[in-house]
Amino acid sequence: MSHDLIIRNASLPDGRRGQDIAVRDGRIADLGPAFGGAAGREIDAAGRLVTPPFVDVHFHMDATLSLGRPRMNESGTLLEGIRLWGELKPHLTPDAIAERAMRYCDLAVSQGLLAIRGHVDICDDRLLAVEALLDVRARVKPYLDLQLVAFPQDGYLRAANAAANLTRALDMGVEVVGGIPHFERTMADGAASVRALCEIAADRGLMVDMHCDESDDPLSRHVETLAAEARRLGLGGRVTGSHLTSMHSMDNYYVSKLLPLMAEAGINAVANPLINITLQGRHDGYPRRRGMTRVPELMAAGVPVALGQDCVMDPWYSLGTADMLDVAHMAVHVGQMTGREAMRACFAAVTTVPAAIMGLDGYGLAPGCHADLVILQANDPVEAIRLRPPRLCVIRRGRVIAETAPWRTALGLDGRPATLDPAAYAPEPDAGPGR
Repeated sequence: MSHDLIIRNASLPDGRRGQDIAVRDGRIADLGPAFGGAAGREIDAAGRLVTPPFVDVHFHMDATLSLGRPRMNESGTLLEGIRLWGELKPHLTPDAIAERAMRYCDLAVSQGLLAIRGHVDICDDRLLAVEALLDVRARVKPYLDLQLVAFPQDGYLRAANAAANLTRALDMGVEVVGGIPHFERTMADGAASVRALCEIAADRGLMVDMHCDESDDPLSRHVETLAAEARRLGLGGRVTGSHLTSMHSMDNYYVSKLLPLMAEAGINAVANPLINITLQGRHDGYPRRRGMTRVPELMAAGVPVALGQDCVMDPWYSLGTADMLDVAHMAVHVGQMTGREAMRACFAAVTTVPAAIMGLDGYGLAPGCHADLVILQANDPVEAIRLRPPRLCVIRRGRVIAETAPWRTALGLDGRPATLDPAAYAPEPDAGPGR
């Protein structure tokens, strides 16, 4: 039987090598050791890594690429970033938001990032960002899954019209309930907002994703309430706590109680290492806290952990490239996750784990899954994190939508190789101590 596409000699994230992947009608039709058959197009992966696409489960699409408007964040702090965003909001237009978002989606596709959960500020009574990003969601649907969160940036209870605006945003088609309990006026208000928002999600059958405890304050413990409400309402895996940076400052005794509560409730966690290590610890002298939540400990407790980009060139973060391997690379360092299995877990935290959190249909590497694939100039997930290499080929529903030339550096050194391929420095997969 003829196929639309066959990728030959692929290495897979689980360690299988020499695999062929056959695609028909936008889905994976067959996958296994080298097989015959014809196809409209064949791609030789030449032993390189073929993975499902990258997934960013925590991003601010309405603010992306707005760096310098109306001015730069001189202190580099979270609170100045929030103030800057507040200054910019009155000047936003749907066209400007959509234009920036579309440019970012182009960048994302080039990096093999084909699914994004975007937190949309609903505290502007005009709901311009909601309007713009619902339009963007429809426009990019053929090549990128964009899931939107109704995010009350200025506080669900603290901002005058946030409750009404959140309801309006959900009625317009935003599919996830957001929150920011640590930004409410009091701890009690924060807990009350968590309860109210989880009840809204339960009533509507929606998912929850809250900015939770994005603070250096060890007494910011709203994730405990989030876990309790998820269990009370039976929300389970539909609930995500993002950032959770206060956990890096909590005492170990309290965390020894908290982690089992989170696992029992079945909630998910998202760390944003690039932003967390940049914004947290700003009031510290030395020693200075790292900022990222306890990623390896959460994973060990059985809590699904994903890693998010959070920001790219906006009031909070002036860098970023839409490369989820940059995110995983930072997590490896900040979390001291340098064991090979820990690094593989970080790769999963930007692919399969966030895909499950978002509830992406047909994601994966198995017959019947959507033929959404990325070929990287690396041999395995660890090398991918080390090199952050080109995405040689990005495929959506069996169609190539982006291609990048491989890295090759020409050397002018006497008696040395003429070209250099960074992937050539990878160890052999089964290299023993004597090799």
